[in-house]
Amino acid sequence: MSDDDVRRTDDDHSDDHADRPRRGLAIPELALVVLIGASGSGKSTFARRHFLPTQVLSSDFFRGLVADDENDQASTPDAFDVLHYAAATRLRAGRLTVVDATNVRREDRASLVALAREHDVLPVAIVLDMPEEVCLERNAARSDRDLPAGVVRRQRSELRRGLRGLGREGFRKVLLLRSPEDVDTAALTYEKQYNDRREDTGPFDVIGDVHGCRAELEELLVRLGYVLTHDDRGRPTGAAHPEGRRAVFVGDLVDRGPDSPGVLRLVMGMVAAGDALCVPGNHENKLVRALRGRNVQLSHGLQETLDQLAHEPEDFRQAVEEFCYGLVSHYVLDGGALVVAHAGLPEKLQGRSSGRVRSFALYGDTTGETDEFGLPVRYPWASDYRGRAMVLYGHTPVPEPEWVNNTMCLDTGCVFGGRLTALRYPERQLVAVDAARTYYEPARPFLVDGALPPGEREPDVLDIDDVLGKRVVETRLAGRVTVRAENAAAAIEVMSRFALAPEQLLHLPPTMSPVATSRQPGLLEHPAEAFAYYREAGVALVVCEEKHMGSRGLALVRRDDLNGSADRPVERRGAVYTRTGRSFFGGDLTAALLTRLAGAVEAAGLFDELASDWVLLDTEVLPWSAKAGELIRAQYAAVGAAARAAVPAAVRQLEQAAARGLDVGELLDRQRQRSTDAGAFTAAYRRYCWPTDGLDGISVAPFQALAAEGTTFADREHAWHLEVADRLAVAAPGLVRGTAHRYVDLADPASESVATDWWTELTALGGEGMVVKPAANLTRGVKGVVQPGLKVRGREYLRIIYGPDYTRPENLDRLRDRNLGRKRGLALREYALGVEALERVARGEPLWRVHECVFAVLALESEPVDPRL
Repeated sequence: MSDDDVRRTDDDHSDDHADRPRRGLAIPELALVVLIGASGSGKSTFARRHFLPTQVLSSDFFRGLVADDENDQASTPDAFDVLHYAAATRLRAGRLTVVDATNVRREDRASLVALAREHDVLPVAIVLDMPEEVCLERNAARSDRDLPAGVVRRQRSELRRGLRGLGREGFRKVLLLRSPEDVDTAALTYEKQYNDRREDTGPFDVIGDVHGCRAELEELLVRLGYVLTHDDRGRPTGAAHPEGRRAVFVGDLVDRGPDSPGVLRLVMGMVAAGDALCVPGNHENKLVRALRGRNVQLSHGLQETLDQLAHEPEDFRQAVEEFCYGLVSHYVLDGGALVVAHAGLPEKLQGRSSGRVRSFALYGDTTGETDEFGLPVRYPWASDYRGRAMVLYGHTPVPEPEWVNNTMCLDTGCVFGGRLTALRYPERQLVAVDAARTYYEPARPFLVDGALPPGEREPDVLDIDDVLGKRVVETRLAGRVTVRAENAAAAIEVMSRFALAPEQLLHLPPTMSPVATSRQPGLLEHPAEAFAYYREAGVALVVCEEKHMGSRGLALVRRDDLNGSADRPVERRGAVYTRTGRSFFGGDLTAALLTRLAGAVEAAGLFDELASDWVLLDTEVLPWSAKAGELIRAQYAAVGAAARAAVPAAVRQLEQAAARGLDVGELLDRQRQRSTDAGAFTAAYRRYCWPTDGLDGISVAPFQALAAEGTTFADREHAWHLEVADRLAVAAPGLVRGTAHRYVDLADPASESVATDWWTELTALGGEGMVVKPAANLTRGVKGVVQPGLKVRGREYLRIIYGPDYTRPENLDRLRDRNLGRKRGLALREYALGVEALERVARGEPLWRVHECVFAVLALESEPVDPRL
């Protein structure tokens, strides 16, 4: 960070502070303000002077909250857990939040910058870089804290070492105070967000995507009542409405049409004169990058725009670049009643500022699928919109503008031969003009005739009737599997909004049943029950596999993934996805992971051995926090922090009562046990969380190869699957993990004992437990297909599932009454559907036949079964 990046207040010092002018420090109205400074720098005093008490979250206060001692440094991790939770709650509600802590270390600031990004607010740093002697003198004068001078010196050293890098860390504004005089004369002011024009009440005429159609834009403005102005060459340079109305352009002024410079000249003139507002479209964003010499694809009409601009003067091209670059992602108008963004904007992002907000406003969101024209399928955010503001947008052309939950798309495809449309606000009156001709042939027709010849069905086109209502799916393993209508409706919601393209979803894994409830003291689950189940089913040999505590993930690895290119049809793309069909990671990280996995499969010789260009792996992706980070923060960390804050305080109060002679022994013992349980609960989930950076820290534990071209592997013994996993681990050390395992002869008690001891050892060290499976894999017992696996989880791990104090005798007795029948039935039905889907893939059946089974697995996940089982 250069000196110009830091707002300084260290000039024009004088000894008489009262006579010095106040120096303004401007911060956004909505921000996460991070105070940075060594102990004694005056952060808390500064915070009290400039912010409301409710806006300031002090690390000292939260240490006191969780430990009854603001100086108890051992409680700092717990204190910051609660502080972060409080900050997140405030930011979610749109409230300015100030964090008062030393924050001199980069890693401490990183979590706060991440918190600001998560809630789409700007992180702001206010640095109190006071002289060392000032900090030491102030600390020496404090009676409540005895802080060694060396600690203060180390804090100042860390602060100054990271000072120039604050901008690179993600702080959007850094305000630097370097002396007590700077602090005394500082005056805080608040800046409105650039997108906040709530005081602007209109009336407005909101105009859809123009795409270089200057003649149609002029015609529409005249029809709306605007009076055009022209330069000496007769070119329109502005337009004003005699009644004071203003135009609002939703972006995509350029590309594809015959006169993008003319459109820009007119709109830029209107904006400069105050007769219009404009938000950027994705085409303006790409144009700016092209004008700046960036490497962009000259597609979708960009080349035509650049050719047209080449005939304009250099100062005009420069003005175009500055205008487009300076456009604000979206506007909030009329007291918050109107929002204009190019691709629309959900309520939670309105009025916020972040890369995510700008990206959504420019591009919207996609489902991850592509349609038959090779274009991305847009996520229908408007269908779920319930916000107070009317949202007007464009981006995706529609034949006719329609109201959808108080939103409307105004892009009616003028450049494609449609119309240019405006909405009068607040009147809600549509005004449109027809395109003079088709200037650019669309990749996707406005009106697609989806009807098929009678009796014919395209094999790879899905039909919603395949999954609507009550369904019955025929399977080889379980016969007819019924899907209830209400479960199908829930699956349609998930599949249509979040799932990957059907071509990538060849299989969804079944739920897994736990073992029968153990009656051993202090335990809910024990390997003996798993061994007894399989013995009774007639299984002679089982394999016990270590259960990796991550998240279940399916990896569809294709040979094409070796080159890392995503520019191929969706049916030729790999994927890493969850049990509900969602992509496990974002696009770039998924591509990097698939490249590594494909390299491992290639190095292990599996592509050639299986005579296939793809393989589907059943895996566990670690750490758990890589996918469940928000769940951990919102549910587990919150519970743990609350318990660790409240229960110790209750213990201390009861101990004081006991010291006064009150009979609170039983209650005290119970609260002490609750305190111990709370600590054990936190320790349990923290074992499965660690930081990751890209692929660093990520690992994949494949435990079964499910299918490849023309074949499935459910009938191959688990020894083969585990050997495949070991080969992949050798080929990609650090990324791929093997799975530790033990075989058990169910006729040999000694063999069972060895495996039980291994389970005890695993769980005592914090492991989740193990999965017991028939060694032969797919197995039919005396009563039909047996469970493909039973999970046996450890005592401490189950705290995550059932709560901190589930081990108390009264709780264990209640939990032992859990009914596993429905869960086991569900597991077998889902297993049968999963195998059926893979066998249909192997037989080359149509996509809709495969998808029928995959969809049914997802639908059955809505069955009313205790989710803790």
